[in-house]
Amino acid sequence: MKNYSVLYAILAAVLFGFNAPISKLLINELNPLFLAALLYLGAGIGMTVLTFFNQNRKLESKEARLTKNEMPYVMLMISLDIAAAIFLLLGISMTNSSTAALLITFEIAATAIIAMIIFHEAIGKRLWIAIGFISLASILLTITDASSIRVSFGSVLVLLACICWGFENNCTRKISIKDPLQIVILKGFGSGLGALFIAFFWGELSGSLLSIVLALMLGFVAYGLSIYFYVKAQRDLGAARTSAYYAISPFIGVLISWLVWREPITISFLIALGIMVMGSWLGLSENHEHVHIHNRETHEHKHNHDDLHHQHDDPPLKDVEHCHVHTHEQMEHDHSHLPDIHHRHDH
Repeated sequence: MKNYSVLYAILAAVLFGFNAPISKLLINELNPLFLAALLYLGAGIGMTVLTFFNQNRKLESKEARLTKNEMPYVMLMISLDIAAAIFLLLGISMTNSSTAALLITFEIAATAIIAMIIFHEAIGKRLWIAIGFISLASILLTITDASSIRVSFGSVLVLLACICWGFENNCTRKISIKDPLQIVILKGFGSGLGALFIAFFWGELSGSLLSIVLALMLGFVAYGLSIYFYVKAQRDLGAARTSAYYAISPFIGVLISWLVWREPITISFLIALGIMVMGSWLGLSENHEHVHIHNRETHEHKHNHDDLHHQHDDPPLKDVEHCHVHTHEQMEHDHSHLPDIHHRHDH
C-alpha cells in the first residue's frame, strides 16, 4: 500500500507540473485572479463531469461520503485556499518573482511542522533530512539570480500563503478517509467561486473564449486530477510525506518547458535533481516501527480484510474492497507503519 501511495503522490505532482508552463501562456491573456478562479472551477466541473459519465462508480461506489462532521474541515480547507491565493498575489505584487518562487518552497516545511506540532504526526530524523534535501533542491531550482532576492513585506505575505497551504494540506489529511472525488469537487467549486468573487472586485473578468476553455481544461488536469491523487496518497502517507513527494512538481514543470518550449536545462537543475532524488530515497527508505495501541474507534471508509486492522465480521464481502461503518476494537501490536488513517497515535 505504501508503494501505491507514493505513486499517487508522484502522479499528483506530475499532473500539477503542467500548471506552471501552461499558465505561463495563459497569464498573458487572463487576469491572475481570474485565472486562479478558472483553474479551481475547471477542477470542480471536470471531476463532476467525470462522475456523471462513470455510471459504474455511481452504482457501485466503494468510497465513504462526506458527512456534516467533516464539513468544518471542508469549509476551512476552502477558506485557506482562498486566503493563500490572496496572500500570494499581494506578495508577488510587492516583491520580485525570484524571491516569491524561492519562498514558496516553505510550504513543504510548513506542512511538516504543522503536521507534527498541531496534528501530532510522527516525523523521524530521516524524513526531516529528506524534507531538508527536497527544500534545498526546490530552492536551487527557483534561484535564477541570487543578487535579486530580497526580504520585504511582500516576502512575509508569500510566507503567510505557504502557512495557509500548510494548514490546508493538514485539513485535507483529516478528511482523506472519505471519497477523494467528492473532496475535489467541493474544493474546486468552493475555492473557484471564492476566487471568482475576489477577481470580480480586484481583478478583471475578461479574456478570449479559447483562453478560458484552456484554463478550465488545465484546472481539470493540474488541479482536479492532481488533488484527487494527492488525497489518495494522504490516506497512507500523511500530510508531511505527501507534501515532500509533491514537491517534485517544479521539476516536472521544467521538463515540460524543455520539451514544449525548448527552454534550456541548466547545471543548477541537474544538481537540484540529484539532491531531490537523494531526498526522495531517504523518504522512501524510512522505517517507523514500535509498539503502539489502537484505541477503540468507529468510522467509515473503503477497506478490505487483508491487513491487521480490519478483523471484524463481514463474510459476504471479506475478500473484496467495500465500504461500511465498522468498529476497531482496542489492539496493541508492533509493526512497521506510516501515519495512515489507522496510525495517527501520539508518540
